[in-house]
Amino acid sequence: MMQIPAIPQLETERLVLRAPALADFEALCAFYASERAAFVGGQMDAEQVWRHLALEIGHWQMLGYGRWAVEEKSSGKTAGIIGLWNPHGWPEPEIGWDLFEGFGGKGYATEAATAARTYAYDTLGWTTAISLVAPENHASAAVAKRMGAALDGSFTHDRFGELQVWRHLSPDDLSAGGMEAYA
Repeated sequence: MMQIPAIPQLETERLVLRAPALADFEALCAFYASERAAFVGGQMDAEQVWRHLALEIGHWQMLGYGRWAVEEKSSGKTAGIIGLWNPHGWPEPEIGWDLFEGFGGKGYATEAATAARTYAYDTLGWTTAISLVAPENHASAAVAKRMGAALDGSFTHDRFGELQVWRHLSPDDLSAGGMEAYA
């Protein structure tokens, strides 16, 4: 039987990326009750959010990686859920980000997603990663662009419909000059 490692904690200048926990349930309920959930499967009731939180934690258990709850250091509040994602039916491993109400426009998605990408490349040995973005989700497309990702086609998911595939810079591209080399 596979030994499940503990979910690592990452820190950036302004954020702590930590294991999702039951303490995040209310913040997730608020997110999934809001319009902000439109691009990530739509609104959910509390029972569905409970199952989704279990799914987020279970992803770590099944694959050894997943998405972190993102905590704002200055307030201690949960700002979103961001990280590595590859459920059944996904075309390949993804870096995904969901920011909660009041935390957008601060660069948190880019900051946390960059930390997640570094973990994927440096710790897990990934050589590539994508982000899937709904065509109307201009804010998420802007995050992908800020990270140096380029539009690389589309993917149609049974539940989410047509999604843009944003290809992130590879570890080699990043070490050869990073995003600045492509600006």
